[in-house]
Amino acid sequence: MTDSWSDTIEERPWRLRPAILALAGLLAALAVQQLTDRGLDYGQIVQPLAFWRYALASGIGAGALAFGFGLERVRWAWSAVFGLAIGVVVALVIYWNGAPAGGGFPWDWSAASLLLSVAIFVPLFQTARDEGRARFPYPDVHSHAWTNVVLWCACWAFVGIVIALAWLLASLFELIGLTFLRRLLDHDWAIAMLVGASFGAALGLLRDRDRVVRLLQRVVTAVLAVLAPVLALGLGIFLLALPFTGLHALWDATKATTPILLSCVIGGLILANAVIGNGVEDELRNPVLRGGGIVLALCLLPLAVIAAIATGLRIGQHGFTPDRLWAVVFVAFAAAYGLAYLASLVRGRGDWARFARPANLHLAFAVAGVALFLAMPILSFNSISARDQVARLQSGKIGVSDFDWAALAFDFGDPGRAALKRLAASANPALKARATEVAAKTSRWDVTSIDQSRKNADALVGRLRVLPDTAPVPEDLRELLGQWSACGGNDTIPCTLLFSADGTEAFAIDGDCGPSAKAKSDSLLFDVGGANCSVARFHREGAAWKDGAPPAAAPSAQALAQRKADLAAGKVEVRTVPRRQVFIGGKPVGDSFE
Repeated sequence: MTDSWSDTIEERPWRLRPAILALAGLLAALAVQQLTDRGLDYGQIVQPLAFWRYALASGIGAGALAFGFGLERVRWAWSAVFGLAIGVVVALVIYWNGAPAGGGFPWDWSAASLLLSVAIFVPLFQTARDEGRARFPYPDVHSHAWTNVVLWCACWAFVGIVIALAWLLASLFELIGLTFLRRLLDHDWAIAMLVGASFGAALGLLRDRDRVVRLLQRVVTAVLAVLAPVLALGLGIFLLALPFTGLHALWDATKATTPILLSCVIGGLILANAVIGNGVEDELRNPVLRGGGIVLALCLLPLAVIAAIATGLRIGQHGFTPDRLWAVVFVAFAAAYGLAYLASLVRGRGDWARFARPANLHLAFAVAGVALFLAMPILSFNSISARDQVARLQSGKIGVSDFDWAALAFDFGDPGRAALKRLAASANPALKARATEVAAKTSRWDVTSIDQSRKNADALVGRLRVLPDTAPVPEDLRELLGQWSACGGNDTIPCTLLFSADGTEAFAIDGDCGPSAKAKSDSLLFDVGGANCSVARFHREGAAWKDGAPPAAAPSAQALAQRKADLAAGKVEVRTVPRRQVFIGGKPVGDSFE
C-alpha cells in the first residue's frame, strides 16, 4: 500500500467496518461451535462427529478470517469473494484428506501446510486489492504481512481482555443476586459468540486506525532487528565450531537436530527481514544491525545443508515416515531461501537487500503454491511411507519385533491400514500373526503397550530365577512379569518366580530382599518381612495366565439365604484362620493372599 493510499484510508475511516466484522465474527464463531460441539456437559454421552462437520467448520473459520483481514471499503466485493474462495478451498482440502485414525480433526502437517499457504495468500490479496490488479509491489506485500501479524496478536489480546471483563461483571452481579450473566457464560455457544464478536470488532477498530497499526508494526520490526546481531553471533560461532566438533556431535546430542536447525533458519529469516525493512527508506542504517543481517543471510544455507544431512541420515537409517517427508519439504524451503540470500549477497554485497526483497516475493508465491499442493492428498506422504516401511520389513532390513506397528496402524492413515491388512494375509507366519494382532487393536496405546510388554519380558530373562528351576515360563506369563507391580519396576535388580505345587499359581518376588540404603537409616521404611522386596500373584485359567488371584465362585442363592438367616439369628463370631503368604527363610514377605 502506497503512502497516498494510506493517507486516503486514514482520512476516511470506515465507521461501519467494526460492526460488520463483529457480526461476521459472531456468526462464524457460533457456526464453528455448533458444528464441533460434542456434548461435553456433565452427564451427557460424548458422540462422535461426522468428519464433514470439521471440514465445514474449518472452511467457515478460515473464510471469515480471510474476509476480515482483507475487507476494505474500496473493492469490498473482492474481499467477500476472496473470503468465500478461501473458505471453500480449506473445507474441500480438509474433507478430501479425510478423517485421521480414531476420528477428530487432523492436526497434522497437511493442515499446517494449508494454513501456511492461506497466511501467504492473504497479504498478496491485500496488495492486489489496493492496486486494483494483479500487481505486487514488495513494500506493500511486506508491510501487509507484518501488519497482519501485529493485528492477529492485538486482536487476541483484546479478546482476552473482553473475556476477563465479562467474568468480572458476572461475578460482580452475582454479589447482588443477579446470576443471569454467570449462567449465560456457562454455555459454550455464548463464549464462542463473545470471542468471535470481540475479535471482529477489534480487527475493524484497528483497521480504521491503519496509520497507528503501521507505526506499531515498524516499532515491532525495529525491536526485533535489535536481536539480529545476537542470533547472528550465536549462529556464526556454531558454524565456525562445527569443523572442530564434527557433525557427529549433532547426532549424539539429540534426535531433534532437524527441527532445531529449521527453527534457527526461521528465526534468521524473520530477523534479517526486520533489518532490511519494507524498502530502502525503511532499511536500518546502524552498522551493527546491518552486519547482523548480513551474517544471518550467510548462515541460512549452511544451516539448511546440515538439516538436509540430518534428515537424510534419519531416512537412511529408519526409512520414510510422513514426518520425515515433511521435514524434506521444509528443508527444501530453507535451502531455497538460503540460496536466494547467498545470491543476493554475491550480487549486491553491502546492498544485498535490493536483491533479497524481490527474491522474497518470488519465493512467497512458490512456497504458497507448493504448500497448497502438498496440503492436498494428490501426493500422499502416507502412501509413500507405508510402501517404504513395508518393503523394509519384508526385505528383512528390520525385524518383526523391532518394526513400528503402531505407526503403520495409526500414523499412516488409510494406506497404512491397507498395508496392515495385506500383511495379515502374508505367507510369513510371524508377519501374519503380528499384523493380525495389531489390526484388532483400536488405539495406538494398545499396540505400543504390547510392544513394551514384550521388550520388558525379553529384558527380564537375564535377571529372572525360576523355582523350581525346571518349570517352563510361558510367553504370556513373561509379559505379565514385565509389569511395574511385578518384576518391571527396576531393570537392575533380580526377580524370582515361584510356582505352586500344582502349577496353577505363580508368585513374583521383585528385589534382592535386603534392606535398601534408605531403609538402613530409617527403620520405619522396613515392610512386614523386614525386606526390600514385593510379591505379585498370578493364576492360570486353562492355558492362559492372568494377573491376580483366581476369581472366587459366586455363592448360590441357597447359601446367601442361609447367611442372611444366620446373621439375623446372631450366629456371628471371630475366628483365627490360617493364611497363605510367601515365606523366605521362614519369615513372611509381602501381604497375605487370603
